[in-house]
Amino acid sequence: MEALTQTVSTAILTSDYPQLSLVFTSQWQSLGQGEQRTLAAHFIKSAVAASSTFFPAAFQSQTILSVITATLDHLPPIVEGAADNMLRQLLFEYKVNEEDDYSTAARILSGVRMETTDTSSVYYMSPIERCDVFVKVAECYLEEDLTVEAEGAVTKAGTIIENSGITFVKNDDDENNGGDDDDGNNKKKNKTDEQTMTLLLRYKSTYARILDANRKFLPAATKYHDLSTAYLYTDAIEEDDLLVMLGKAITCAILSPNSAQRQRVLGLVYKDERLQQLDSIPQFQSHSSVLTKMYLNRIVQKQELEQFESSLADHQKAIMADGLTIVERGVLEHNMVAVSHLYTSIYFSQLGDLLGVIDGEKAEKVAAKMITDGSLTGSIDEMEGLLYFHPSATNESSLLRWDETITTFCGQLNKVTDAVRAS
Repeated sequence: MEALTQTVSTAILTSDYPQLSLVFTSQWQSLGQGEQRTLAAHFIKSAVAASSTFFPAAFQSQTILSVITATLDHLPPIVEGAADNMLRQLLFEYKVNEEDDYSTAARILSGVRMETTDTSSVYYMSPIERCDVFVKVAECYLEEDLTVEAEGAVTKAGTIIENSGITFVKNDDDENNGGDDDDGNNKKKNKTDEQTMTLLLRYKSTYARILDANRKFLPAATKYHDLSTAYLYTDAIEEDDLLVMLGKAITCAILSPNSAQRQRVLGLVYKDERLQQLDSIPQFQSHSSVLTKMYLNRIVQKQELEQFESSLADHQKAIMADGLTIVERGVLEHNMVAVSHLYTSIYFSQLGDLLGVIDGEKAEKVAAKMITDGSLTGSIDEMEGLLYFHPSATNESSLLRWDETITTFCGQLNKVTDAVRAS
């Protein structure tokens, strides 16, 4: 056994890949499980110790990658200095930065050993460190559109955040310049707060992207809007990036199914003072006008729909079972409600022309579905091809005022909650 460990050490120092392959194939098979674990740990410790000369060149060898895989799968309970975690981190960075192989990188990093309670363990990681691992894994899976795997990782990150009480820490220059604390402690505190802030923003961004990719547009819209208000906590994000988040919030809100909650989200974004600034970003030029019409129950014209749809990602253009895209269905249902405020009855042939996206037959099917699920109050005369709208007996302006009051209250409550957490 001692001869094998010496052979491994020499092979690493001389980058003798064939010798390492020989040891961990034919000679490896003759060892017992305990000896295999010991030799695997020795290889990993020696390789990490010589990482400045052995890596990253060794990562380019399929032979060494096979050796690394074999040794990582046959480790003792503890490797001195958590060298196996260090090796995984080195290989992760190589796969991401040199090969753009994000899914493999994510699987490698997922194997990192993390101790959560025993602070004396070489594998102990703080909640922020563990959360960072899972966020990195989720980010990598998202790069290759592996949303199921990404959601699993970001859910673990969310659990750590919730259980550990990690939250935004509002920057306060006055506190940082306090009289009794020395500069070193202040700098350390600022750095920690900045790391926490960056991690939380990455988590929220990743979570929003996963919700968006899974077509859970309403919660995605809420997450994106929260991200767009990050300027309340930090100035580390460029204003243009915050506007992009606001634009994505509008996109997801418009794509969401028609509901009272969606209307509240539309109202939240409609009242954002930065809304008109989106007109200067080509990707979001039509967003403010479409959002305004939707919130104010005005009809969205066909050319506006087409311009908005041209800005969507592929997963947002999916065709539904009825032959309509997600946005066509959303705009159609919105326009149907908007028409109900203008007419007491209308022929489906006229309705199809007015909506500008479908024929009368499809308009009838959509109206029937909306009446059935309660999103539209009316009745259909199939013989005459007429749609009758039945205004609610409840005073509509009172409902709108009530909805605006609830929206305003929720916004103020969020601000108070964030202020309490930051204090």
